[in-house]
Amino acid sequence: MVTVTEIDDLAEFVDDNFESFLLSNIEDICNLNDTIKQSQLSEQQEQISKDFTFSEFACARTSNNKVTCCHFSSDEKFLASAGHDKKVVLWNMETLQTESMPEKHQSAILDVRFRPNSSQLATASMDKSVRIWDAANPSRCVQQYTGHNSAVMSLDFHPNKTDLLCFSDSENEIRYWNMTTSSFTNTLKGGNAQVRFQPGAGELLAAAYDKGISIFNVETGRQIYSLQGHPEEVNYICWVANGDILASVSRNFVKFWSLSSGEYIKGLRSSGEQYYSCVFHPSYSNILVIGGTTNIELWNLAEDKSMTIPTDQNIISCLVQSPVTGIVASASHDCTVKLWR
Repeated sequence: MVTVTEIDDLAEFVDDNFESFLLSNIEDICNLNDTIKQSQLSEQQEQISKDFTFSEFACARTSNNKVTCCHFSSDEKFLASAGHDKKVVLWNMETLQTESMPEKHQSAILDVRFRPNSSQLATASMDKSVRIWDAANPSRCVQQYTGHNSAVMSLDFHPNKTDLLCFSDSENEIRYWNMTTSSFTNTLKGGNAQVRFQPGAGELLAAAYDKGISIFNVETGRQIYSLQGHPEEVNYICWVANGDILASVSRNFVKFWSLSSGEYIKGLRSSGEQYYSCVFHPSYSNILVIGGTTNIELWNLAEDKSMTIPTDQNIISCLVQSPVTGIVASASHDCTVKLWR
């Protein structure tokens, strides 16, 4: 049973519908004995949002090394995870069975992203390469891109122009790659960590670098904002579904930015737990899910209220969500991937 920590002056809440989240007949999954951990608020707690629950329902040890990244396919049939094992692990989301791809990178994989409306996915690695794979035929790498002089830190597909792939390296260089013509279309400076296209139209690209975030106009390549204010390196960024707000994470802070004005909106300071990742909840866009050292923190932006869910994961390095199923996946340095809803 997963217990959420106390929130002062709040009433006990138990969701009557959590039984529907039970998942039977899952074999060899973290010794859960086919039992789903339930999210239950104790006395003097208040629900973070009406009728809201958040609990773990599946877990798999997909590697013998740190898992650094994961991502859902657009049709939500697959979840891909990867990390220091140098190879991709695919989840079949219908059966929750996992399969490791036989080929691997020469060094750790730092990011994985599915191509929109496709079974293809791309991986970025410390071996300075980007590789393309097909989850429908995972026997071998489909394509490989080289040319960076340093580790490729992150990558992302454009949400509409799905032949456009963007990746950044540790030397602050961002490249756009056209998969149809197999050619680079633009090179930018201003990102040495995570890169993420704005959802929807994909008009903007957010790129984390050092203690800030660069916001580029995708069409022109011009930097329109430089978001500053983190006292430490920004290690994770994510967009709200409509693309109006960007969240950025550093070790002790989460900050929110308006993309209409480029201005800081509000922030959350860690009370002791270090932050590593975040994602907006797939069903409640006003709730940010934050991955910490050993806990997941849920923050209601509208009400400035939060609650903490202890996990047995260690350093939650990645959080992603599936908007149709309402599932959130967490990847961890303890070699596991967990599913929540």
